[in-house]
Amino acid sequence: PLAQQPMLLLAVTQHLANSAAFTYFMSGALRRNISSAMLPRRFPLQLRTRSMGLYFPQLQEHYPDYPMELQLWARQQPLLSCHPDALHGTLLGSAEAFVVLPNATRVPAFLLNIDANVTGKPSISRNRLGGTVKLTDPWGQAGAQPCPVPQVKRLENLLKFGLWLFGVPWANSECCPHPVP
Repeated sequence: PLAQQPMLLLAVTQHLANSAAFTYFMSGALRRNISSAMLPRRFPLQLRTRSMGLYFPQLQEHYPDYPMELQLWARQQPLLSCHPDALHGTLLGSAEAFVVLPNATRVPAFLLNIDANVTGKPSISRNRLGGTVKLTDPWGQAGAQPCPVPQVKRLENLLKFGLWLFGVPWANSECCPHPVP
């Protein structure tokens, strides 16, 4: 009440966030298709069977150097819980890869369930609102495999590494980059 400058007070409850997550989940908005053309050329893992050969030798044998697509989706509604020190989120997702044949037919290659707990801590520094995001306890498991894949653990480790290398820094850099008045 004694502030001399304009102020904005914003409160978000976990009920509001979880209701929004439920709406996004039920509407199908938490689904993404990623093609090889969508990835930067310098991205360490390209969506082609040739690139996946190290992780899935059978895929390379059956479909040499074919483009691939990845379909990502939430298996369950993401959940958010608010605590005095941080926001905690649980994400339960799946990733299914397809080989794209020359006639545009998509052949299922593998399915992974990828579950993660995320912790976000807001902070204020030099009149800027920011925060950090930490991926805790990520894990994945293989689903039904049309093509037998014994090296799924390698791919899971690569996905975890990719989240740590690209996903978490991106979330940290995008977390409220504008100054707080």
